[in-house]
Amino acid sequence: MNLINITNFSDSSIQAFSEAFNQAKPYRHLVIDNFLRPEIAEEIFSGFPAEEVFNKKYKGVNEYKAEGSNFQDFPELFSRLRDEIQGSEWCEIMSRITGIEGLYSVPDALGSGLHQGGNGSFLDIHIDFNIHADKGIHRRVNLLIFFNKDWKEEYGGHTELWNADMTNLDKKVFPSLNRCLIFETNEISYHGYAPVKLPQGVTRKSFYAYFYTDLREDAAKYHDTVFKARPSDSPLKKFFTPLKEGSKNFVKRQLRNLGITFK
Repeated sequence: MNLINITNFSDSSIQAFSEAFNQAKPYRHLVIDNFLRPEIAEEIFSGFPAEEVFNKKYKGVNEYKAEGSNFQDFPELFSRLRDEIQGSEWCEIMSRITGIEGLYSVPDALGSGLHQGGNGSFLDIHIDFNIHADKGIHRRVNLLIFFNKDWKEEYGGHTELWNADMTNLDKKVFPSLNRCLIFETNEISYHGYAPVKLPQGVTRKSFYAYFYTDLREDAAKYHDTVFKARPSDSPLKKFFTPLKEGSKNFVKRQLRNLGITFK
């Protein structure tokens, strides 16, 4: 591996990371600082593509951000990062940290990409889709690398980790440059970030990668992303969000049963 800061991942460090991951609350997760070699993190920050280049834009009730998996339009370093994160050597380390054997990623938008959002960007609290729409494999772990240099506390944008019944915000992860957040994706891994308050020219930037195993017999039945309202949200949002999410997932489940899928 040439981009990942391999000095972080001696056998003893991997063991310590595994213990921290398994003991973390509200669900299994791990924060690793200085994840990439420092000069690589700086180069990625400097060369991060503009939002306009990204091939997906979301602006709805529950999310406002840009997402891009069109690596052919990004500087070559981003493809190198994707390939290294999806490579067998790193996947093996991920399995050792998480205790989930046989982790792998996939070469599509549901495998890796970039997120970015300017002033007002947000992603409401949610659990992720659990089964790859096309491949029928089980999503098990998320990896996020943040690329926000000189990020200030007042900007917000912390990744929030909520408890299982969405009554308490148990942890906030500050999205600083070269910080990596790894967490298990399951039916209680509620996460997201509140609207950011950013000056002109500043955006919240991150790289994402999703890791899978072959489908388990005990996996929950297929569902797409499921958004939840925060306790502090308006009565209207608390009413509308579960209605929208229930309808969306019902329709997608029925279409899936007919062999029609959406990414």
